[in-house]
Amino acid sequence: MDVFATEKNRAVRRSVREFCDRHIVPVAAAVDREARFPWEVVEKMGAMGYFGIQALPELSGAGMDTVNYAIVIEEISRACGGLGLCVTVHNSVALYPILAFGTDEQKERLIPDLALGRKIGAFCLTEPNAGSDASAIEATAIPDRDHYLVNANKVFVTNGGVADVCLIFARTDPAAGRRGISVVIAERGTPGFAVGDLEDLSGMRANPVSSIRLTDCRVPKTNLLGREGQGLIIGLNALDTGRIGIASQAVGIAQAALDEATRYAKERRQFGQPIGRHQAVGAMIADMATWVDAARLLVFRAAACRDAGRPFTRESAMAKLYASEAACRVTDLAVQIHGGYGFSRAYAVERFHRDARVTRIYEGTSEIHRMVISRSVLED
Repeated sequence: MDVFATEKNRAVRRSVREFCDRHIVPVAAAVDREARFPWEVVEKMGAMGYFGIQALPELSGAGMDTVNYAIVIEEISRACGGLGLCVTVHNSVALYPILAFGTDEQKERLIPDLALGRKIGAFCLTEPNAGSDASAIEATAIPDRDHYLVNANKVFVTNGGVADVCLIFARTDPAAGRRGISVVIAERGTPGFAVGDLEDLSGMRANPVSSIRLTDCRVPKTNLLGREGQGLIIGLNALDTGRIGIASQAVGIAQAALDEATRYAKERRQFGQPIGRHQAVGAMIADMATWVDAARLLVFRAAACRDAGRPFTRESAMAKLYASEAACRVTDLAVQIHGGYGFSRAYAVERFHRDARVTRIYEGTSEIHRMVISRSVLED
């Protein structure tokens, strides 16, 4: 559904889809089954600019706008949800905050390697006792001359198993409540930096989700992102953009499920004709196509608002809420259309169904997004 897209948007989609069909689709089932991060594909993606989608060219980025960013994430996720997750988190809540709040030195030192995929970024907010309530984090980064002494136990870190640059949300002033939370950039290889066991997840199995533990880890004060006490502002700003990415990911998964279900409905015959000609199945296909297009339009609206410099918190929340729930409905119907085969790992819709479910949880649950949207509406 590209009726509102420009020719440049369509060219970006064609290019990314060609790359994905050639390099990602052939390995997607295997990396899901093996729970393996496909470095051989990731290196090719780095050369294509997918890890620096919105970074400026002078920092080795692709310099794309948000609409094209959404298209790139959608197409990668259509091929492999776990890689789509890697790319959107890396771009939106790891690289982007450094672009938006980092010093010139931080940008010049970190962005080129991130933009080229030579280093992978991660956003480390969630803890065992802090998820939707980000203000409840217990990690600390206590000033110690020209360093911070960081102690943190971050869980469910997307990209955690391969991350080189981690944005750690921690309390630099434990007595200041919400205003005492800051962001420090911790880098793999620093003494006291450890990667925990990988999570054995139901879906998104190509992404190495893990815990990140920092124990008396000395992080230079030059790695403070923004100002002390600015942590929640940075986090919410990053998540507004990140939700556009997760919504795009959900659209990509839903589109893949719709494509597979449509193909199967044309090929599978029962009662003397393709099952797609039966009214019940045709109605499912109609609903699925409508939900996918509606979700994509909400994503494009949020992306266009961001590109225009307009507030987009409500728009990104609506896009993420609707797209994630639509993806779950679409993939569920795709399984239903496949019948018993849809419950078999021999068919891709089984994987899409598992991958879609988590999009309603990370980067803000559906319940949190309903709170964000309702508050915005009530305050108008």
